[in-house]
Amino acid sequence: MVTVDQAIIAKLDKDGKHFEVLVDPNLAYDLKEGKIVSLSKMLAVNLVFTDAKKGLRASDSEVAKIIGTSDIEQAAKLIITKGEVQLTTEFRRKKTDEKKRQIASFISKYAINPQTRLPHPMERILNTMDQAHISIDPFTPAEQQIEDVLKALKPIIPISMEELTIQVQIPTQYAGRVFGKVKELGKLQGQQWLSDGSLSAKLTIPAGLKENVYRIINALTNGNAIIEEK
Repeated sequence: MVTVDQAIIAKLDKDGKHFEVLVDPNLAYDLKEGKIVSLSKMLAVNLVFTDAKKGLRASDSEVAKIIGTSDIEQAAKLIITKGEVQLTTEFRRKKTDEKKRQIASFISKYAINPQTRLPHPMERILNTMDQAHISIDPFTPAEQQIEDVLKALKPIIPISMEELTIQVQIPTQYAGRVFGKVKELGKLQGQQWLSDGSLSAKLTIPAGLKENVYRIINALTNGNAIIEEK
């Protein structure tokens, strides 16, 4: 468990009420990215506050009514995933740099110079990202930022990435809950509700992300989605 002195504040405003929790920055960041973490280790104290710095607690009834659960750990999870995590400047810079290098590594591995048919070295990608003044979001998954980064790089260096189109059929019981996440994995080319209540969607994705996209879709649907290349 993180100490109070080492913790940062995560906050959520909902229905006119303000809630805060004191959390471990690394675990809160991982949770925000969708990773599974120990909620008990993440919390500095098992309390929800209206003002953590002043030590003002939120009432249990208000937490249960507005956040939707009386369980402190689950309430903290919702505050982090739905709200804002106040990272320190140093921590944000570190995570932004890590995400930037992750994106550059992927582009270097899967994109090519169409003039030579050879990949660009990672350091060239990083230098060009700096030249293009690209802003990286430390909370947004790398695969969701690659397309925007490539658009910013193309006016400066010749670069292209192969794409492929997939058809995804999401079973009825998952469609409403996971479709928003699925369509963030690529460029949505079309969608259709089928007679059995399932949802069919066509996505264009970077070819190099194929395995990762398949893994995410299968995880979201417990392996019950049907995925076909078109």
